[in-house]
Amino acid sequence: MGANSSHKNNSLNYGKVISVRGSVVDVWFENKLPSIFTLLHTGERNEIGIEVLSQIDSNRIRGIALNATQGLSRGMRVETDGEQLKVPVGKNILGRMFDVFGNTIDHEEKISEVVWRNIHQEQPPLTKRSTKSEIFLTGIKAIDILIPLERGGKAGLFGGAGVGKTVLLTEMIHNMVGHGKGVSIFCGIGERCREGHELYNEMKEAGVLDDMVMMFGQMNEPPGARFRVGHAALTMAEYFRDDEFRDVLLLIDNIFRFIQAGMEVSGLMGQMPSRLGYQPTMGTELSKLEERIANTDEGAITSIQAVYVPADDLTDPAAVHTFSHLSASIVLSRKKASEGLYPAIDLLQSNSKMATPGIIGQRHYNLAQEIKQTLAQYEDLKDIIAMLGLEQLSTDDRNLVNRARRLERFLTQPFFTTEQFSGISGKYVSLEDALNGCERILSDEFKDLPESTFYMIGTIEDAQEKEKKEKGKSSVN
Repeated sequence: MGANSSHKNNSLNYGKVISVRGSVVDVWFENKLPSIFTLLHTGERNEIGIEVLSQIDSNRIRGIALNATQGLSRGMRVETDGEQLKVPVGKNILGRMFDVFGNTIDHEEKISEVVWRNIHQEQPPLTKRSTKSEIFLTGIKAIDILIPLERGGKAGLFGGAGVGKTVLLTEMIHNMVGHGKGVSIFCGIGERCREGHELYNEMKEAGVLDDMVMMFGQMNEPPGARFRVGHAALTMAEYFRDDEFRDVLLLIDNIFRFIQAGMEVSGLMGQMPSRLGYQPTMGTELSKLEERIANTDEGAITSIQAVYVPADDLTDPAAVHTFSHLSASIVLSRKKASEGLYPAIDLLQSNSKMATPGIIGQRHYNLAQEIKQTLAQYEDLKDIIAMLGLEQLSTDDRNLVNRARRLERFLTQPFFTTEQFSGISGKYVSLEDALNGCERILSDEFKDLPESTFYMIGTIEDAQEKEKKEKGKSSVN
């Protein structure tokens, strides 16, 4: 159905197309020039939607098409009802899949009994925001212990291509929808169509689709659609937070593609690029999206965002600008992935603003600091081990290396979403079990167990069971 508006009023304003350059369309109006962000409709069946982005003079505006402009020609009639782009909100959107125009794309029956709401909303004022700091548990050991997430906060999964951002994001959906009582909204910005298809089927099989809404602007769509799909998903999230007072988990894959779409739109509009080709307005565009994700007294939107890092360079402007909005940064490492340590989180580069004694408690804080210290010292010793071997280290250093290697392996975890590939059943680990396991490893309780027993397990008891099985097998042989 494209951009054909099904919610018009009768006061239509008409113009005509005077120029088409790819996705950029110039439109001439006799009078009543539409304001910025107004949605215009054109094409043979009004199937092409154009969002007004700038005014050229007293009769001409320039807009960006939100869908393909094939068949659009000069002189074609343009109409607008003065409204901006809207998406449906209401209880009936749960379990459904949408595009940027609010059309369902899951081949199910047409949606009914919904209200259409503008995608351009203001962020909640400071007076309505909650000042409480609460922890948001994920059931993933490495994250809950060392990088605790904030309820109503924003966490970023940073990494280059193929280090497991989408897998980690999918696992979080599985754990949180299964154990939480809130609503999950998945927003796919500029990622592969295959991933969206797989995610939909996985969630359907897991029986958690009824508490989810999915919205996609995939990489085969024009930059205008990819640029607005994040705002559209946030509008749905705000409905559940502000109208139904529910907690919302908003998953965005991938926020870098939002910045990239903005860069494409900016280039098409003829703006001079800034550093590394990014748009000069990147900071404000990202802020307009990120600042709407907030924790109010009625409910919270907790956001987890995958952030593609070009060439694994964390100093790239897109990564730097995104860092400034987050309460937790989870950095994924290609080196860890190559060693088979999944989730491939670089525990020394990742950080969270929640990791303070006042929020997570003194015991948890001290333990997290001790783990980081052990891993950092092991990192320093790696060069010596590579050159001289483990035998040349002092007894204390050898013990420290053994502890660190067991911790590294204990902080790996089998995922529910990768069961079909790995053949290992997924594990959800409570914070208490995870802390208990690390505490016991640091006190050298398991120094006689081989390192391999700590790899891909849930709780520390699994390591002991694994060792018993291994012994049983060897005695049989």
